[in-house]
Amino acid sequence: MGKIILEELVFYAYHGFYEFENKTGGEFKVDLEITLDFSEDIQDDRLEGTVNYEDLYKIVSNEMQIQSKLLEHVAFRIKKNIQETYTSITDIKVKIRKMNPPIKGRITSVGVEI
Repeated sequence: MGKIILEELVFYAYHGFYEFENKTGGEFKVDLEITLDFSEDIQDDRLEGTVNYEDLYKIVSNEMQIQSKLLEHVAFRIKKNIQETYTSITDIKVKIRKMNPPIKGRITSVGVEI
């Protein structure tokens, strides 16, 4: 077993509970951690038995463009889409952070992980 990790994929998107968030948007960062068995591919240097990083990025990018109120919902959709695309994956962690959230006080980000 091994892991494929994509960190800090940055998107400008329109997720949020408040109406102004849906109009003005904001910056989001996404991290993925994919667990799968790619032991044969390590030896043979083949892409066929592993996961294409570019395809993962496209899945995340497509889902980030669909406006949602909850980050939990966006993370769920990303995870589901990856699972349906790559059945060889045994575990997926999706972490989404909203940068500079509209909270009174000093805070860098809020987020979810599933």
